[in-house]
Amino acid sequence: MSKNRRWRSAALTIVSTTLVLALAGPATAATGAVAEGPPGTSSTAGQARPYVPAPTAHRPIGTTSAHLVDPGRPDPWRADAPARELMVTFWYPANSPRGAHAPYVSKELSRALYGLEQPAALRTHAVADARPAAGRHPLILLSAGFGMSRTSLTALGEEFASRGYAVAAVDATYETSVEFPGGRIESCLACGQEGSDPEFGAKSSRARASDLRFVLDRLTAPGRGGPVRGLTVDASRIGAAGHSLGGAAALEAMREDPRIKAAANLDGSIWIPAGDDTGRPALLFSAGVGASPEATQNWEDNWKRFTGPRYWVDLSTAGHLSFSDDHWLVDNLGLRDQLTPEAYRENFGTIDGNRALAATRAYLGAFFDRHLRGRPAPLLDRPSPAFPEVRFTK
Repeated sequence: MSKNRRWRSAALTIVSTTLVLALAGPATAATGAVAEGPPGTSSTAGQARPYVPAPTAHRPIGTTSAHLVDPGRPDPWRADAPARELMVTFWYPANSPRGAHAPYVSKELSRALYGLEQPAALRTHAVADARPAAGRHPLILLSAGFGMSRTSLTALGEEFASRGYAVAAVDATYETSVEFPGGRIESCLACGQEGSDPEFGAKSSRARASDLRFVLDRLTAPGRGGPVRGLTVDASRIGAAGHSLGGAAALEAMREDPRIKAAANLDGSIWIPAGDDTGRPALLFSAGVGASPEATQNWEDNWKRFTGPRYWVDLSTAGHLSFSDDHWLVDNLGLRDQLTPEAYRENFGTIDGNRALAATRAYLGAFFDRHLRGRPAPLLDRPSPAFPEVRFTK
């Protein structure tokens, strides 16, 4: 399988080697309880450490996680599993800003993902198990890159919840480390298969699409409380988005499920041809640094199949991981100087992590606001002086 920028999870390299070494440095040596502080920082033992970058809207947000089991579906990666198990993080508009903020990641899962505990100290903006705000909320389903946790989309999840959306980020079990209730952590059984199986990308895309559709079933089933008590999803306004392989899964989920009205792919190769036109909107958001000719051709080949509203924009100074939390995490923890220039550029391009997040939030927000809420979104129509590094490819 070709290792192009829109397929492979660079996290498997950067997190397990370069990022781990950087995170182990003195900049993140502080541990202990988090004290209240101004937005952007929190303090521990007299040292400052960052929050997740603050959402651009000011609506209070809540979050919770759920363990969901699909008893009618075998696991695609583990033949002896009795059913497909999933962990899902939900973010949503909250009734009140009061309450304890949720952790970014547990220490145990942080060790499994990064090899150390320091990312568990990051401060989020979402209140754990907060009561959802009243009303029917449009829903966005999220899928992370291969080898990456759903936690890598936390900044996007909080952003959309602050804008009034419900969000469900679904872990791809056995394609990354996943922590289940009771502290059980399942490892990445699929890791290593991507280089030897030419059908791997399509298999994963289908499995992830099924995961997203199952979570959607649970959130919209009539007569059931749903996985988040008190949260009401507007079944007529559903979107899907993903990073890398998760982006391919978002498009596949829309192709398979008419309930999904719009889908966005953040720098992910498309492993299943788009097929018959759904007539529904698609956004392709690419990273300009490091994209191979094969990766670009992959999108060119599929572009013509999207005959509904379609957008292809390029964050010209970004790298493949710029669409995930890993970029701002490296920058905000003061780790950029601990990476070699080559390693940083290979994974993150030349853009600052907070700037990459701002662009991702803005263009994804405009896309879903237009196609799920019917709101004006001039950002999608022409280049903007607010984001000169974003180019309209198509």
